[in-house]
Amino acid sequence: MELSSLFIEPTAKTPQIDLNPMTGELILSGRSIPENASKTYENILNWVTEYALRPRMTTNLRFNLEYFNTSSSIWLAKIVRALCNIESNECTLMIHLYFSIDEFDNMDVDDIKDELHPIIHMVGTPTVNLLIKLYGTDDDGSILKESMVLL
Repeated sequence: MELSSLFIEPTAKTPQIDLNPMTGELILSGRSIPENASKTYENILNWVTEYALRPRMTTNLRFNLEYFNTSSSIWLAKIVRALCNIESNECTLMIHLYFSIDEFDNMDVDDIKDELHPIIHMVGTPTVNLLIKLYGTDDDGSILKESMVLL
């Protein structure tokens, strides 16, 4: 059975979700401060787990979240872990992280690695090629700068 796309409209407390198995574009954008993170993310994690069984050669996981709470971060890490367990070392998972240009300009690569360490530690050794790309955006969401983080 073919996995279908999953699209969920954003609310004031939950992000827009746009998961497309045909293109490998998995996008979460907006704010993630749900009252019940399990209710928000359980179906998404199930979808991602199913996708990981038959992924595209390149999967682009785009976290364009302006804010997320601690309970959301746990579910986001579970999503990353599911994708890092794609069982093909020929596949690539590219995680895209978006920041305001002010935050981006004040970032230090070592600080970024330190912040990503808990997620990477939780993932363990990925069975997929893992790349992380950072973007600095203006108020309209236009990308002004970008950088690759090598782990």
